[in-house]
Amino acid sequence: MTDWTDATAPESDEIEAIARRVLDTLPAAFAPHAANIVLRVEDFADDAMMDELEIDDPLELTGIYDGVPMTEKQPSYPQHFPDTIWLFRRAIIDEWAERGDVTLADLVTHVTVHELAHHFGWSDDDIAKIDRWWE
Repeated sequence: MTDWTDATAPESDEIEAIARRVLDTLPAAFAPHAANIVLRVEDFADDAMMDELEIDDPLELTGIYDGVPMTEKQPSYPQHFPDTIWLFRRAIIDEWAERGDVTLADLVTHVTVHELAHHFGWSDDDIAKIDRWWE
């Protein structure tokens, strides 16, 4: 049995390092299109984000893509903020502990790739057709 006496939850920088490795190891066809994405790790989504998404429980949101999907970008459309993938540390840790069947790195990788798919223009329905992770 594992002794968890001195164990601590991963910090934001550890989660960001996992997500950064995902972006750094993308296949050549995708890497240039993800080069300018900003990664942000916070404990929870802020109230404004939760209200906009109509989510009451911050533990339900492990990540979100905030930006204009590539399929919708136009040269004449000004973007006043960078495309950002937000990862929410406490929700990720909660899901990781609740699932108990995946590594933290696998979960962070999965959330990062899911949000990256939104950057490339995929909807949640599109992603669900090929990704059965949460079933």
